[in-house]
Parts: sequence; structure tokens; C-alpha cells
Amino acid sequence: MNGAETLVHTLLDGGVEVCFANPGTSEMHFVAALDKVDGMRCVLGLFEGVVTGAADGYYRIKDRPAATLLHLGPGLANGLANLHNAKKANSGIVNIVGDHATGHLQLDAPLTSDIDMLARPMSNWVHSSPSASTIQADGQEAIRQANSRPGRIATLILPADTAWTETTFPASQPDAFGQNAIRRANALVQTEPEAVLSDESIRQAAQALRLGPTTLLLLGGRALRANATVWAGRIAAATGCAVMSESLVPRLERGAGRVMVPRLPYAVDPTLAVLAQFDKIVLVGAKEPVAFFAYPGKPGVLSRPGCECITLASRTDDLQAALQALSDELGASTGPVALVAAPNVAQAMESFHGSINPDNVARLLMALMPANAIVADEAVTTGRSFDKAAQGAAPHDWLNVTGGSIGFALPAAVGAAIAAPDRKVIALEGDGSGMYTLQALWTMVRENLDITVVIFANRAYKILLGEFSGVGAGVPGQRATDMLSLDRPDLDWVALAKGMGMQACRVSDMSEFSVGLQKALAVQGPALVEVML
Repeated sequence: MNGAETLVHTLLDGGVEVCFANPGTSEMHFVAALDKVDGMRCVLGLFEGVVTGAADGYYRIKDRPAATLLHLGPGLANGLANLHNAKKANSGIVNIVGDHATGHLQLDAPLTSDIDMLARPMSNWVHSSPSASTIQADGQEAIRQANSRPGRIATLILPADTAWTETTFPASQPDAFGQNAIRRANALVQTEPEAVLSDESIRQAAQALRLGPTTLLLLGGRALRANATVWAGRIAAATGCAVMSESLVPRLERGAGRVMVPRLPYAVDPTLAVLAQFDKIVLVGAKEPVAFFAYPGKPGVLSRPGCECITLASRTDDLQAALQALSDELGASTGPVALVAAPNVAQAMESFHGSINPDNVARLLMALMPANAIVADEAVTTGRSFDKAAQGAAPHDWLNVTGGSIGFALPAAVGAAIAAPDRKVIALEGDGSGMYTLQALWTMVRENLDITVVIFANRAYKILLGEFSGVGAGVPGQRATDMLSLDRPDLDWVALAKGMGMQACRVSDMSEFSVGLQKALAVQGPALVEVML
């Protein structure tokens, strides 16, 4: 057994059962090991940003890490943007990055690079495995790191000679690999003791919440799972406080029958207006609200001056338990649950005609969304109208581009569909951001994933037109406009999708959109609808 085979066994033994891959020469022994060791599902991405984004989407739904396989420093570098999103989402991922054989590094061959340096900004843990004899322990530590609370990015560098060198294990351990994987995987999860909430932090949070409408309960991370938001609903019923979430959250479980937790707006001015009414903000898995960028004449911190932020729990804590403890302190744990969303019957019964605009699009999407769907959202401009309409839709999970690095939704949809093959996945994508990782369409078709892709085609980086004005750059001239537009030539997403084997249609009014979306959702596999705005 060589080092590569040992690593594949170790990954499986630790519950890592999916590998999103874009390999090269240095990883060929790992690729060969995938033929020799049963159990690993291997998913090819035609660009490393697809690979890393899929691993992010997989973790957000599965709550268990997948592996990536990347080729040397340049391959890792191609995947860093979506690793940035994954790190901001606290997603657990085990990156396997091939490297030259140790004796070859001194020759400074063309693909030689400082992989450790490239990995560290987007990783929580980086380690190079020095020999085949250490690879089992190194792999186990990578899995442990990825499974820590909250999830972490673990990057294990695999030199080619570590992969091809033979190694042995004691014959007295016939069950060293491959059996009882889940039992041993659980032993690697959350080995650090959970932080214990202090009585003082609970008391301070409860005291602030008793002030009622002038206090905001702001949620983030796993506080937005349905089993946690129900406690927020009880707290709101008992105190009259407001409940909201951070703007960009990894996974929001919402819909009819669940507690409504509206997100803070993305833009500065609407957020300032929302937060102006609060004297105190209680943070549960969230951070103090700040602007996405600096804007001339506008504050970076978005809570009003004098507002006190009180941290009940950080993302490293058990956030459901924190909310339950707070509910106990307030005497609300057996009381009613406020803010529960009712089904939007009027929305579902509405006939959809006329021109396409964000409000109409939101109503149609939420009316047709199947129960238990997963939405990967990167409809950056059009999607700002979706939050309110989604509250009364069928229960669903909503994934956001947490780090702001575009090219997220299509790869994340791939990972989510593999994590939950029994659930419909809907990718909401802008035409500009979609072009960063359009190779994900090919992977969707190859794996026959049940994904409906909706492309909002405004043929511009529309968000940047607003940002141009927002930062005080004035009115764009012709050269600036050319940097912000996607014409000459116009993108043809129907042709792009069909070129990768995916059925697709284009719609230009709400009646066509209604028909096209219903047909796409009825497909048990990938389909695309291009919506002309």
C-alpha cells in the first residue's frame, strides 16, 4: 500500500466520502488509488473554483466535510476565491494539494511554487505530509481540523513521493480502514470541548432583550437553523424584541411554518435606516454589522452611535443551546412562538403576466418552489427583492455567498445536490457572476444532478453600476461603461448550457417565465432558464 492509497483509506475511515477533483501529474497516484480503494465518490470539476465551491456547498448541507484534489500551487490558486467564501461560511473542507516530489523542488521546475504561502490566507490549518509513514496521522488531523466547530479549511499538501512510496501497517489491525467509518468519523468530530456560556453573558443579554422593540436579536451561523430560530421566536414573543440575521449567511432555514428571520439589507443606507431604531443588539453567532465597503461620507459601523452590542455566543458555541438558555432565563421556553410565517396563499394563486421585474420574479419563484428545496443564491442585484417573498414560501434552505467572492452559486449547487440527492436544488445566478464558474454546468450534467439553474441576464455587472455612484466616482463614461457591461457580444446562456449537454430555454416575460420554470423544475436532472431583464 502506498501513501496515496493510505490517504484515501484514511479519508473514508474519517467519514470523508466525496472528493471534488481537478488533478494533474503530481496527483496521479492519488487518482490511481481511487480505483484501488472502494467507497470514494469522485466528482470532476473543469475549473478549480468549481471544485472548491462545490465542497463549500456540500458542507453547508451535509454538515460533514468533503475533500478537494487540486494540482500544485496554481491549481490551489484557481480555487482560492471560493475557498474564501467557504472560510467566511465556516465550512469544513479537506484540501489535498499535490506537490512536486521533495527532491524535485530544488530544481525550480516551471510549476514550483510556495503552496504553503498560497494556502494560508484561505485555510485554518496547513500541513505538508513529509512521508508515507506519516500520511495516516496527517490525514486524520486534517479531518479533525475540518470537523472542528465551526467548520475549518484544512489544507494537506501531498508531495508526489509521499504519494508513491510504499508503507505498511500492522497485520493485527484488519479493521484499520474501511469499516465502521461513521463511528470513527464521529470520534474525529468536535474533539475540543464546547465553550460554556457564562451566566453573566446570559443575564446581560436577557436584560437587554427585556427592553423590547429597542433591542435587536441578531443571528448568524447555525443560529439560523430551524431548530434554533424557534427559540428566537419564543424570545420575541416574551419580550417584543426584533429578530434579524446578518445579510450574508451560510444557510438559512426558512419558509411557511418556520420563524421569520429577515436579513439585514446589503446596502449601507437601508441598513442604517433599519438599525437606527435599536439601542442594543444581542449577537448570537453574528458580528457587529459593518458596511461591505468603505464609502465616502458614510460610516463603516452600521449600528447607530451609542448602540451597545452584547455578544451572547460566537460561532464556536452551540448556538441552539445558547438561544435555549437565553429563553430559559427569560421564562419563555414553554411560551408561544412569535414570527411564524404563514403560507402565502395569495402569492401562490396569483397569475403571472406582464413584464419581468424583481418583485414579480420573487413572487413566481416562491410560489413554484417545491417543499424542502435548497436555493444557492447569487442573484446579486435582482435577488434583493427575494427575502420578503421567501418567508411564506414552502420550507426551504437558502445558501448565500458569504464572502462576497463571485462565482459561488453554480458550484455550491453542485455540492448541495450531491449532499442531498433527494432534494431539488435551485441556483439563482446573475449572468456576470455565472461566467466565473460556468464550467459547473458540465459537472451538473455529467453527474445528472437535480438542479434548476435560473440565470438573470441583464447583460451588465449591474451591481457595479450602483457601486460606481456609491463610492463617488460620478457618472461612468464610455470606457468605464465598457468595464461594467456584458455586450458586444451578448452572452447566450441557452447556447452555453446546450453546449454542455443541458436543456435550456430563454424567457422574456412573466408568462413565458412561469411556463419555462415549471418545465425546468419538473425535470429530474439539470435544466436552465435564462431570464431576460
